[in-house]
Amino acid sequence: MDTSTSFSELGLSGPLLEALDQLKFSKPTPIQIECIPPGIEGRDIVGIAPTGSGKTAAFALPILHYLWDNPQGLFACVLAPTRELAHQIASQFDAFGAAIGVRTTVIIGGDEDRVRQAVMLAKRPHIVVATPGRLLDHLKATKGFNLRSIKFLVLDEADRLLESDFGIAVDEILKALPKERTTYLFSATLTDKVAKLQRANLRNPVRVQVSTKYTTVSSLLQYYLLVPLVKKEVTLVSLLNSMAQNSVIVFVRTKACARKLAIMSRILGFRSVPLYGEMTQTQRLGALNRFKSEGSNILIATDLASRGLDIPCVDIVINYDCPTHSKDYIHRVGRTARAGRAGKSILMTTQYDVEFIQRLEKVLNRQLDPYLHDEAELGVLQERVDGAGRVAMNQLKEEDAGKSKKGRQKRRHIASDNWDRDDEEEADLPRTSFKKSRRS
Repeated sequence: MDTSTSFSELGLSGPLLEALDQLKFSKPTPIQIECIPPGIEGRDIVGIAPTGSGKTAAFALPILHYLWDNPQGLFACVLAPTRELAHQIASQFDAFGAAIGVRTTVIIGGDEDRVRQAVMLAKRPHIVVATPGRLLDHLKATKGFNLRSIKFLVLDEADRLLESDFGIAVDEILKALPKERTTYLFSATLTDKVAKLQRANLRNPVRVQVSTKYTTVSSLLQYYLLVPLVKKEVTLVSLLNSMAQNSVIVFVRTKACARKLAIMSRILGFRSVPLYGEMTQTQRLGALNRFKSEGSNILIATDLASRGLDIPCVDIVINYDCPTHSKDYIHRVGRTARAGRAGKSILMTTQYDVEFIQRLEKVLNRQLDPYLHDEAELGVLQERVDGAGRVAMNQLKEEDAGKSKKGRQKRRHIASDNWDRDDEEEADLPRTSFKKSRRS
């Protein structure tokens, strides 16, 4: 692979080269060098590469190259597992395709308005970037919308899309697509499900693999820190104290943990923000934007933030909770050391996590280095951290009680409206009809 290759040598059209120059994309990454030429040839592609390697441009540029020569309505559909990743992919299509007037629409679930989305689909965008569940809803319910004419299908983070919570929707969407299409599968890890889909839906694909099955980039320094379970919170605070000038993502396993640690850390003076699945889309994007703009330098997140998000200049990833699977660790630490930059990851492990470290090191085919951290200040911090933890728990209880009360009031309001409506409808009935219904 010739790393001195330029974008102009890959065969892209003039407007795309101008857009890349304006965006300061000077040299293609290995995955782009391997994928763009066969993409321009119209081949199906399976691309396996580490996170942060430029996968989005590797599939977006060939699609836009074809769109320039064949302008039409709905041209490509891109499926992504998270709303944030969908927005990010769409923004890259918009940036690359600005010179050719590309129209991109994001179709995602959550609190996004379905009617507004239906209106955008009726305007015939060139590119639809969607999460599977909401796209399937529109295929079933939105009059006049279908995917029968698309030329390209992309499954980004394909291994995640094929898991049980997305798999059924993806299968239904595949049935609604034309057989004559170009298909791209992209992922950081090659799982059995990805290989199975490759056999079932791709025609003689080009397989591009610039990484082994499970790998992390060479510029990432990886450490583990053995911590007694009862000392996890104070140790995290001590770590964050020592990293005050850095941009840090802290990964946790649950929403409850993300909420508690975010409140605790803010009480202790850190500029932190949480990110988890039950936040509204506005809250999610707000949290990401604050972190990206350095309004907050600590993002405390569940695995929602581990997939595909391109957050520039994340210095350190701390795994506060060990992930469930080794591939989840790879996606998490892939938030740092992106695009050739250096980065650091720290895996906080308790006495109950030793087996996971052993499995992980076997998968990575390397040993993690012990992280040397001064524990002298733990005793000094303990009382303050415990106090912040109690305040955080009380605040969470109050917030949850408030939400529960609002929920009950809303249900009573709905029930009252229904009761009033029933009374009005009954009052409007002719007396004879009412008597007849009573006798019957």
